[in-house]
Amino acid sequence: MDWIQKNQQTAIIIAVVAIIVIIAGAVLISNTNTQNANATATAEAQANADATATAEAEVTEEATEEATEEATEEATEEAEAAPAEGEEAKPFRVAVVMPSTKDDLAWSQSLYDSLVAVQEEMGGEAALEIAVSENLWQVTDAADAIREYAAQGYDLIFAHGTQYGTSVFDIAPDFPEVSFAWGTASDTGEEEGLTNIFAYEARAEEGGYINGLIAANLTKSKVVGVVGPVAAGDALLYINGFVVGVQETDPDVKVEVIYTGNFGDTALAAEAARTLISRDADILTGSAQQVPGAIEAIKEAEGYYMATQVDQAQKWPETVVAAQVFDWEAVIKDMIEQKQNGVMGGIAYELSLENGGMTMVYNKELDVISDELMTTVEETQQKIIDGEIDVQALVEKVEVEAEEMGQEETEEATEEATEEATEEATEEATEEATEEAGAGS
Repeated sequence: MDWIQKNQQTAIIIAVVAIIVIIAGAVLISNTNTQNANATATAEAQANADATATAEAEVTEEATEEATEEATEEATEEAEAAPAEGEEAKPFRVAVVMPSTKDDLAWSQSLYDSLVAVQEEMGGEAALEIAVSENLWQVTDAADAIREYAAQGYDLIFAHGTQYGTSVFDIAPDFPEVSFAWGTASDTGEEEGLTNIFAYEARAEEGGYINGLIAANLTKSKVVGVVGPVAAGDALLYINGFVVGVQETDPDVKVEVIYTGNFGDTALAAEAARTLISRDADILTGSAQQVPGAIEAIKEAEGYYMATQVDQAQKWPETVVAAQVFDWEAVIKDMIEQKQNGVMGGIAYELSLENGGMTMVYNKELDVISDELMTTVEETQQKIIDGEIDVQALVEKVEVEAEEMGQEETEEATEEATEEATEEATEEATEEATEEAGAGS
């Protein structure tokens, strides 16, 4: 019996031990799996971390490369734009081709004076270089000069005359890196596919209207005269505005208009002026480089002159009553800025009383404009600026009658000018001979 009990106890113990072993094995296996799972998770996490780090590194590397490339490009551009050490910055180069002289007290001087003012504002010749070709009345000669300036690499070339338009349109396609400007005009060549042409003009009819108002109030003979060059450009605008200004102010005043057919022949202008004076005109006006001839003629007749483009009272203070003055500075500065920003052309500019490109100047030394008239003038100018008076619309409604000097009148004026020049030369030669003879005795 005891033996049986002992065997039973032993069996129980063995069973317990077996159970313990089984449990321990299970726990061990569980721990092992857990460790393996943890190890796998850790490995996966590490792999993910490594992948993330690699991706971040790649992104950082790409960003660094892009930033480096951009910085390099910017630095290169700045280096190319900036002068080398010891080297001065290159000036912006402007060339002007003009039909008369830069001091003609008219059309050409109006642009040249504005260019000089811009040059001074920019810092002088080191910042803005100005080249000028004067007295190029012949269009073919002007075209040669325009092409030569373009070939020399000038940045901006002004063809300062309506007559130069065809030449500009022919030359511009050959020099796409050069900007051209011509006036007075509004055509930039867009329809022809051109992209490097600027155009500019003055709404000269506005100041013409004001000068006409003044002339209508000052004339005693009730006749005023106009000495025009060619019926084109700002000359035509001005003259039409002047005629309308007279007619709107006093319909009883007669306006006589003569076109000489020439922009710069002062002898023709003088002849036309004398013709108008013979018809009782006591006040004259006109346009272009020929005006000195007309001003001298009305000065001799002790009449008055109304000016445009430049204040000609600086030379004829006893004759010029008022002047419409052109200021091209804002236009020039914008063209330069556009060119520097890569805009080669395609913009048409206008001077007007509203934008300040045209101003009215009155000769206070003459003292012929009463306070009452000046009040009317100022009120009229403001109405033009505000759009209450549309001079352009008024001009379109009126057909301005004009006559052109015939061949006979032109020949007479030329002969007269030749005779005057011969007489002056003879007088000078006689005076010199007399002085020499006196010195030798």
